[in-house]
Amino acid sequence: MAKREIQEINAGSMADIAFLLLIFFLVTTTMDTDTGLIRKLPPPPEDVSDPEKIDIKQRNIFEVLVNANDQLLADGEYIPVTELKEKVKEFIKGDPNNPEMPEYKVEEVPLFGSIPVSKQIVSLQNDNGTSYQMYIKVQNELIGAYREVRNERAMKEFGKSFDELLVLAEKSEEFSNQAEAIKAIYPQRISEAEPKSIGGKK
Repeated sequence: MAKREIQEINAGSMADIAFLLLIFFLVTTTMDTDTGLIRKLPPPPEDVSDPEKIDIKQRNIFEVLVNANDQLLADGEYIPVTELKEKVKEFIKGDPNNPEMPEYKVEEVPLFGSIPVSKQIVSLQNDNGTSYQMYIKVQNELIGAYREVRNERAMKEFGKSFDELLVLAEKSEEFSNQAEAIKAIYPQRISEAEPKSIGGKK
Protein backbone atom coordinates (compact mmCIF):
# COMPACT_ATOMS: atom_id res chain seq x y z
CA MET A 1 0.00 0.00 0.00
CA ALA A 2 1.51 3.30 -1.09
CA LYS A 3 2.06 6.00 1.53
CA ARG A 4 0.14 9.15 1.03
CA GLU A 5 2.40 12.12 0.63
CA ILE A 6 1.98 14.84 3.24
CA GLN A 7 1.41 18.18 1.63
CA GLU A 8 3.86 20.89 2.59
CA ILE A 9 2.58 24.04 4.23
CA ASN A 10 3.31 27.11 2.20
CA ALA A 11 5.16 29.34 4.63
CA GLY A 12 6.14 31.92 2.07
CA SER A 13 3.76 34.56 3.40
CA MET A 14 4.22 33.86 7.14
CA ALA A 15 6.83 36.61 7.47
CA ASP A 16 4.42 39.09 5.89
CA ILE A 17 1.61 38.04 8.24
CA ALA A 18 3.87 38.33 11.29
CA PHE A 19 4.97 41.79 10.17
CA LEU A 20 1.35 42.91 9.71
CA LEU A 21 0.43 41.61 13.16
CA LEU A 22 3.35 43.50 14.68
CA ILE A 23 2.26 46.72 12.99
CA PHE A 24 -1.33 46.11 14.14
CA PHE A 25 -0.36 45.73 17.80
CA LEU A 26 1.99 48.73 17.70
CA VAL A 27 -0.78 50.93 16.32
CA THR A 28 -3.60 49.74 18.58
CA THR A 29 -1.73 49.32 21.88
CA THR A 30 -1.97 52.25 24.28
CA MET A 31 1.09 53.11 26.34
CA ASP A 32 0.90 54.11 29.98
CA THR A 33 1.99 57.75 30.02
CA ASP A 34 0.85 58.61 33.57
CA THR A 35 4.35 58.78 34.96
CA GLY A 36 6.12 61.59 36.75
CA LEU A 37 4.46 64.71 38.14
CA ILE A 38 1.62 66.44 36.36
CA ARG A 39 2.61 70.01 36.99
CA LYS A 40 2.45 73.21 35.03
CA LEU A 41 5.71 75.03 35.57
CA PRO A 42 5.46 78.60 36.81
CA PRO A 43 5.60 81.28 34.13
CA PRO A 44 8.72 83.43 33.82
CA PRO A 45 8.64 86.70 35.77
CA GLU A 46 6.78 89.41 33.86
CA ASP A 47 9.08 92.07 35.22
CA VAL A 48 12.61 90.72 35.26
CA SER A 49 14.50 92.69 37.84
CA ASP A 50 18.21 93.27 37.46
CA PRO A 51 19.71 94.17 40.85
CA GLU A 52 22.49 96.07 39.08
CA LYS A 53 19.98 98.43 37.45
CA ILE A 54 17.34 98.80 40.16
CA ASP A 55 17.78 100.32 43.58
CA ILE A 56 16.34 97.56 45.78
CA LYS A 57 15.75 98.36 49.44
CA GLN A 58 15.13 95.64 52.01
CA ARG A 59 11.58 96.85 52.65
CA ASN A 60 10.76 96.13 49.01
CA ILE A 61 11.80 92.49 49.23
CA PHE A 62 9.77 89.62 50.68
CA GLU A 63 12.29 86.86 51.37
CA VAL A 64 11.18 83.24 51.16
CA LEU A 65 13.77 80.68 52.31
CA VAL A 66 13.30 76.89 52.25
CA ASN A 67 15.95 74.88 54.09
CA ALA A 68 17.09 71.28 53.71
CA ASN A 69 14.44 70.13 56.20
CA ASP A 70 11.68 71.65 54.02
CA GLN A 71 11.10 74.31 56.68
CA LEU A 72 9.81 77.61 55.34
CA LEU A 73 11.11 80.99 56.53
CA ALA A 74 8.92 83.79 55.17
CA ASP A 75 10.01 87.36 55.85
CA GLY A 76 12.00 86.22 58.88
CA GLU A 77 9.30 83.99 60.39
CA TYR A 78 8.95 80.20 60.30
CA ILE A 79 5.47 79.37 58.99
CA PRO A 80 3.68 76.40 57.40
CA VAL A 81 3.45 76.56 53.62
CA THR A 82 -0.35 76.91 53.89
CA GLU A 83 0.09 80.40 55.38
CA LEU A 84 2.50 81.64 52.72
CA LYS A 85 -0.07 82.78 50.17
CA GLU A 86 -1.86 85.18 52.52
CA LYS A 87 1.41 86.73 53.72
CA VAL A 88 2.59 87.28 50.15
CA LYS A 89 -0.80 88.75 49.16
CA GLU A 90 -0.55 91.27 51.99
CA PHE A 91 2.95 92.21 50.84
CA ILE A 92 1.91 92.56 47.18
CA LYS A 93 -1.02 94.83 48.03
CA GLY A 94 1.16 96.85 50.36
CA ASP A 95 0.35 99.96 52.36
CA PRO A 96 1.83 103.35 51.39
CA ASN A 97 1.53 104.53 55.00
CA ASN A 98 3.44 101.58 56.46
CA PRO A 99 7.23 102.15 56.47
CA GLU A 100 7.79 98.37 56.70
CA MET A 101 5.85 97.73 53.49
CA PRO A 102 7.21 98.22 49.93
CA GLU A 103 7.71 101.69 48.52
CA TYR A 104 5.57 103.01 45.69
CA LYS A 105 6.49 104.65 42.41
CA VAL A 106 4.11 106.64 40.20
CA GLU A 107 3.83 104.92 36.83
CA GLU A 108 1.66 105.19 33.71
CA VAL A 109 -0.89 102.38 33.76
CA PRO A 110 -3.27 101.74 30.83
CA LEU A 111 -6.85 102.90 31.56
CA PHE A 112 -5.79 104.34 34.94
CA GLY A 113 -3.23 106.99 34.01
CA SER A 114 -0.51 107.93 36.52
CA ILE A 115 -0.94 105.89 39.69
CA PRO A 116 1.40 104.60 42.42
CA VAL A 117 2.66 101.05 41.84
CA SER A 118 4.37 98.99 44.51
CA LYS A 119 8.06 98.19 44.10
CA GLN A 120 7.48 94.76 45.66
CA ILE A 121 9.77 91.85 44.83
CA VAL A 122 9.38 88.28 46.11
CA SER A 123 12.79 86.62 46.56
CA LEU A 124 12.86 82.80 46.67
CA GLN A 125 15.90 80.88 47.91
CA ASN A 126 16.00 77.08 48.21
CA ASP A 127 18.54 74.83 49.88
CA ASN A 128 20.37 72.16 47.88
CA GLY A 129 18.55 69.60 50.02
CA THR A 130 15.04 71.03 49.59
CA SER A 131 12.65 68.36 48.31
CA TYR A 132 11.09 68.80 44.89
CA GLN A 133 7.62 68.44 46.41
CA MET A 134 8.24 71.36 48.78
CA TYR A 135 9.70 73.43 45.97
CA ILE A 136 6.54 72.91 43.90
CA LYS A 137 4.28 73.76 46.85
CA VAL A 138 6.09 77.04 47.48
CA GLN A 139 6.02 77.99 43.80
CA ASN A 140 2.28 77.28 43.66
CA GLU A 141 1.64 79.49 46.69
CA LEU A 142 3.64 82.40 45.25
CA ILE A 143 1.97 82.25 41.84
CA GLY A 144 -1.40 81.80 43.54
CA ALA A 145 -0.87 84.93 45.62
CA TYR A 146 -0.34 87.09 42.54
CA ARG A 147 -3.29 85.50 40.78
CA GLU A 148 -5.69 86.09 43.68
CA VAL A 149 -4.60 89.71 44.16
CA ARG A 150 -5.11 90.37 40.46
CA ASN A 151 -8.48 88.60 40.45
CA GLU A 152 -9.69 90.72 43.37
CA ARG A 153 -8.59 94.00 41.77
CA ALA A 154 -10.01 93.08 38.36
CA MET A 155 -13.35 92.13 39.91
CA LYS A 156 -13.45 95.45 41.75
CA GLU A 157 -12.52 97.56 38.71
CA PHE A 158 -14.16 95.68 35.82
CA GLY A 159 -16.61 93.21 37.30
CA LYS A 160 -14.62 90.26 35.99
CA SER A 161 -11.76 88.27 37.44
CA PHE A 162 -8.29 88.58 35.94
CA ASP A 163 -8.52 84.96 34.80
CA GLU A 164 -11.72 85.79 32.90
CA LEU A 165 -10.10 88.84 31.32
CA LEU A 166 -7.22 86.70 30.04
CA VAL A 167 -9.67 84.34 28.32
CA LEU A 168 -11.75 87.19 26.86
CA ALA A 169 -8.60 89.09 25.79
CA GLU A 170 -8.21 86.72 22.84
CA LYS A 171 -11.52 87.95 21.42
CA SER A 172 -11.65 91.58 22.46
CA GLU A 173 -9.10 94.39 22.62
CA GLU A 174 -11.10 95.99 25.44
CA PHE A 175 -10.62 92.99 27.71
CA SER A 176 -7.00 92.72 26.62
CA ASN A 177 -6.37 96.32 27.73
CA GLN A 178 -8.07 95.64 31.04
CA ALA A 179 -5.91 92.57 31.66
CA GLU A 180 -2.77 94.53 30.83
CA ALA A 181 -3.81 97.27 33.24
CA ILE A 182 -4.20 94.80 36.11
CA LYS A 183 -0.80 93.27 35.30
CA ALA A 184 0.76 96.73 35.39
CA ILE A 185 -0.79 97.52 38.78
CA TYR A 186 0.46 94.24 40.25
CA PRO A 187 3.53 93.19 38.23
CA GLN A 188 4.63 89.66 38.99
CA ARG A 189 8.17 89.90 40.31
CA ILE A 190 9.53 86.61 41.60
CA SER A 191 13.31 86.48 41.85
CA GLU A 192 14.69 82.96 42.29
CA ALA A 193 18.32 82.50 43.29
CA GLU A 194 20.48 79.43 42.75
CA PRO A 195 20.04 76.81 45.50
CA LYS A 196 22.60 76.95 48.29
CA SER A 197 23.11 75.57 51.78
CA ILE A 198 20.64 77.30 54.10
CA GLY A 199 20.62 74.81 56.96
CA GLY A 200 17.82 73.74 59.26
CA LYS A 201 15.90 75.21 62.12
CA LYS A 202 17.84 75.17 65.37
